[in-house]
Amino acid sequence: MWARELAVSAPGKVILHGEHAVVLGKVALAVALDLRTFLRLRPGAEGRLSVSLPGVGVLRSWDTPGLWALRGRICLNSPLLASIADFDESKSPSVEQLDALREFAGIAAGASAPESLATLAFLYMCLAISAKYGDVPSVDIVVWSELPTGAGLGSSAAYAVCLAAALLMVCGAISCPLQEGESTARWTEEELTLINSWAFRGERVIHGNPSGVDNAVGTWALWDSLPPVASRVPTLRILLTNTKVPRSTKVLVAGVKEKILKFPAIMNPVLDSIDAISQECQSVLEAMPANPSPEHYPVLEEFFDINQHHLNVLGVGHPSLDRLCQVTASHSLHSKLTGAGGGGCGITLLPPDTSPLAVEAAKQDLCACGFECWETKIGAPGVTLHSCSSLSAQVLHALTQS
Repeated sequence: MWARELAVSAPGKVILHGEHAVVLGKVALAVALDLRTFLRLRPGAEGRLSVSLPGVGVLRSWDTPGLWALRGRICLNSPLLASIADFDESKSPSVEQLDALREFAGIAAGASAPESLATLAFLYMCLAISAKYGDVPSVDIVVWSELPTGAGLGSSAAYAVCLAAALLMVCGAISCPLQEGESTARWTEEELTLINSWAFRGERVIHGNPSGVDNAVGTWALWDSLPPVASRVPTLRILLTNTKVPRSTKVLVAGVKEKILKFPAIMNPVLDSIDAISQECQSVLEAMPANPSPEHYPVLEEFFDINQHHLNVLGVGHPSLDRLCQVTASHSLHSKLTGAGGGGCGITLLPPDTSPLAVEAAKQDLCACGFECWETKIGAPGVTLHSCSSLSAQVLHALTQS
């Protein structure tokens, strides 16, 4: 039986540097974005398990005996599922498992809408975690996010991280580290590793073959391809802008590879330069907490400018991103695309001496272009446990609209 009302949150992610180059073995640096997904967990009606996702219109409830019976049928009826061990976090969800869950939930084969994938991931993680660690008690779960979906900001991974943490906690696989009277708490490194491994399985349900970067950032707040992982990223203010221009990551990645094959002597030095920017940027970020000098910001701004030009050379720019950079440059701010490019999102660095008037004017000009804009931060904490009373009024309101 679960008796407490608590909340879990996990951040989205942005790639600072290394887009596309990382696919070809170069360094990339991804950091947590202070737009978060929140999960509220509270005791539910006896014998019921409920999930509400108001952002995508999901409100589902199941009787727990029916869920555990489904879990047993999946394990007994499939030749690939000879034992409950096949639900282990080290293994990918099988086709048979997912087909059985779709049938149970009334989700059509091949359905790819966010509400369908979110429901499927919830059912899979619930049954898989309970198979290994014991039945999930009767709880009500509500998940709401500040992150837009489909913008390359790690919204599905933040969802999977929150689910993994909550379900593992109520099953007793990890502790409940929040003591009475505390506002927030985090899990041990060993527990975070377990959360991350289960969140990655949830991402596999949603995306099929994800990289694991997004759930790692949601768990630990930082991912890079340099050993060892940097222990801390300073908090940096940014504008995050969604151009709302749709793009295909697969097509963009293929285009970069084609250009490199066509002009290797020209393109490989560009990739080497992007690699150097990622490494130099990490060195600056690691130096900033101990020495928060304003002199670091012009360096970071130059990195943004140089890398944006490189990304245009790779062929992943877009007129909307050019416009974003022009608008922010008119306010003496520096921007670059983040993620796949070809539209999507861009980030703009806001040094500490940036006036509120300049920030507001830039936001208004960006919105006048038809873009969506948020003033936020990078360097946010990874997955966190909260007392509900410590959440903002906006978050509390969103989590109670179910």
